[in-house]
Amino acid sequence: MLKGLGGLGDMAKMMKAAQEMQGKMASLQEGLDKITVTGESGAGLVKATATAKGDLTALDIDPSIFHPEEKQVVEDLILAAIKDAQAKAAERAQQEMSRITEDLGLPAGMKFPF
Repeated sequence: MLKGLGGLGDMAKMMKAAQEMQGKMASLQEGLDKITVTGESGAGLVKATATAKGDLTALDIDPSIFHPEEKQVVEDLILAAIKDAQAKAAERAQQEMSRITEDLGLPAGMKFPF
């Protein structure tokens, strides 16, 4: 297409690759909203579900833990489940990003700001 124009052909390839990457990144961002992970605490008594972006979408609490004298324990379990879900969400998002960067031939471990 741009033969004989020296480095301009390479520049066109780079621009095309950048546009392709931008499209894949947009798709990834949309996809992260659809991927869900579940964090647990208290041997599954409290479960928090989040998107791979880290947005909390559900909280499931086993009714057996509702004792007024154990309020602090329940609150701690809820926080632990949420933190577990957020950690899993971040890990899953990084896995998805790694998959995209590998498909594009970018260096392993290249991080993006999201």
